[in-house]
Amino acid sequence: MRCAARWIAVLALALPAAAVAQSQGSQGSFTLAQVLGYPYPSGMAAAPTGTAVAWVLDEHGVRNVWTASAPDWTPRRLTDYTRDDGQEITQLTFSHDGGALVYVRGGDHDANWPAPGNLPPDPDHDPIQPKIQIWAVRTADGGSPKVLADGDHPAISPRGDLVAFVRAGQIWSVPLDGSKAAAELCFARGENEDLTWSPDGSRLAFVSARGDHSFVAIFTSDSTPLEYLAPSTSRDFSPVWSPDGTQIAYVRMPGAGGPPRPMLERTPNPWAIWVADAATGAGHEVWASPNTLHGSYPQTAGQANLHWAAGGRLVFLADLDGWPHLYSIGTSGGSPLLLTPGAFMVEYVAMTPDHTTLVYDADTGSNPDDNDRRHVFTVPVDRAAPRALTMGTGLEWMPVVTGDGAWVAVMSAGAKRPPVPAVTALSGGTPRLLGADRIPSDFPTASLVVPRQVTFTAPDGTTIHGQLFEPADARGTHPGVVFVHGGPPRQMLLGWHYMDYYSNSYAVNQYLASRGFVVLSVNYRLGIGYGWDFHHPADAGAAGASEYQDVLAGGKWLGARPNVDAKHIGIWGGSYGGYLTAMALAHNSDVFAAGADMHGVHDWTEESHPRYAPAWRPEQGDLDSARTVAWMSSPDASIAHWKSPVILIQGDDDRNVYFHETVDLARRLDVAHVHYEELVIPDEIHGFLRWHSWLEADSAATAFLEKELGGK
Repeated sequence: MRCAARWIAVLALALPAAAVAQSQGSQGSFTLAQVLGYPYPSGMAAAPTGTAVAWVLDEHGVRNVWTASAPDWTPRRLTDYTRDDGQEITQLTFSHDGGALVYVRGGDHDANWPAPGNLPPDPDHDPIQPKIQIWAVRTADGGSPKVLADGDHPAISPRGDLVAFVRAGQIWSVPLDGSKAAAELCFARGENEDLTWSPDGSRLAFVSARGDHSFVAIFTSDSTPLEYLAPSTSRDFSPVWSPDGTQIAYVRMPGAGGPPRPMLERTPNPWAIWVADAATGAGHEVWASPNTLHGSYPQTAGQANLHWAAGGRLVFLADLDGWPHLYSIGTSGGSPLLLTPGAFMVEYVAMTPDHTTLVYDADTGSNPDDNDRRHVFTVPVDRAAPRALTMGTGLEWMPVVTGDGAWVAVMSAGAKRPPVPAVTALSGGTPRLLGADRIPSDFPTASLVVPRQVTFTAPDGTTIHGQLFEPADARGTHPGVVFVHGGPPRQMLLGWHYMDYYSNSYAVNQYLASRGFVVLSVNYRLGIGYGWDFHHPADAGAAGASEYQDVLAGGKWLGARPNVDAKHIGIWGGSYGGYLTAMALAHNSDVFAAGADMHGVHDWTEESHPRYAPAWRPEQGDLDSARTVAWMSSPDASIAHWKSPVILIQGDDDRNVYFHETVDLARRLDVAHVHYEELVIPDEIHGFLRWHSWLEADSAATAFLEKELGGK
């Protein structure tokens, strides 16, 4: 490592992030701060009655709750937070009459594990420890939000009197008006979650997770014992009440145990749908998946997406034909009816209040490249008659239906316009944007490029999709950059993304294009959107890293383009994209001249990956082979071939990838005399909570790529 150069770079990174961004953008058509300055809406919710909807709007890290309702749909802000303090606002929930909104402030709700001591994140370095708290605000006049209790996962009773929630794994409740202090509602051994009130608000169903098994239970009153539904050695979860409150449907999977599965082979992950009597707890199986790979429990958004429909039917999502699709079945059993046939993925699903129609988004449409977009559709629960609700070259996702059943609220974006909430009539029509005026006047809409869908072929013949960002000035040759998303069950799109993390990535790719780079965003295998087999490939990840061939093929495809300088191709990505960035530099520094690795995994055999712990059961016959393959699938195994410079970026309170992965890699690069720079953000998590953290990290990454590869 060139120590002097490294410390000069570290000193540069110590400058205020805004100054770095402004310096970077001084010769371009816009700055990084400008293209990252879009407001980001999330968490859309609809009131159970009437037409009101609500969402969270993040403006430069300042998060607030907004609402709108028919007929004028004028957005109103209900809260008045003013700081980029990194405190999430999640889980918006309306009271039954729509008169109040409950939300959770604080925490990290995208974490794989809690921090030691279950400490909430403190990315703003507040000397007063943050809390995860449940708040309530009136929707009519806003008023001052009120803290109801310390806790998480609130569920408002349909009666409008109580909010049930989880604290330290137990179920508590507090009056919605905050008139009394919170108290424990009931005791149940285990970690309790997934709180679901009965339609009349008289009973509460929940999941009691107990390690290798879990139960669905019902609480009625202090004087009534808990009712466990058909208890077994299985894992039961996702309870859904019937509209009349007499039955509960839920998902059942085998409990943990039995002979260990082969670690280097794909094996089925079977599941079933059960229905139980809410009064007696007696249950029966309605449907069981085939014991095949395609019959495995779904791993896309919402997973089973179990809903109770009209006419005594249940609807669910499964990959039975190799694609995530919606199915319908009667509660007495039989063969499920495919509702959404076709070679596409159903993702986020909502039900109309009358339980007759499903509203969902999917990567399909009338344009040939719509498999890299999202549009919204409806389908009846009892027949395969899908109808497009939105169409075109924009993107719409995560629908919710208003309480009167007349309107659908979505998030809407384009290739140049960042996401904003929108509403459209359930009967159809042009979506109406809500709050588009919140987009800053200096946001560089006109200067952005429209990426185009491209495909190329991996060495084993697999077709790989990507999005190509080309500079507006197409003359001459340009440096190139390959972008690899994280997840890996993600899909980058032909526009702004429905996850804030990847909207950030899209903005950075736009910025790199404005700086003279040709950017290829690679949707490698393991990602979603192209079928079950693409999502679950053989020999992937720690079992052989077969997905890396897609990334390498993308780098070579990019280098072969006439407007790209093949000697100046870089790579960047975060999380799993950080892993693939490190794989590219460790295996093919001849193709990738530099990289930016954000919070990537570097050694699959680390203690942080317990599946490779020493065997304690001799029947786990392939453990040694699996550990060897996992090591060879790790960037650390090929450090001797790593020649290209890299910048390493991570927050040290990461709850998805252990910070030690970056610490350990830095020490290995020291020994190998590989040049690296680093940016460590104290107290930040995996998906940075503060806008200024993103600006600092993205500024460092793009400045490093420009320095090593050229650009404007």
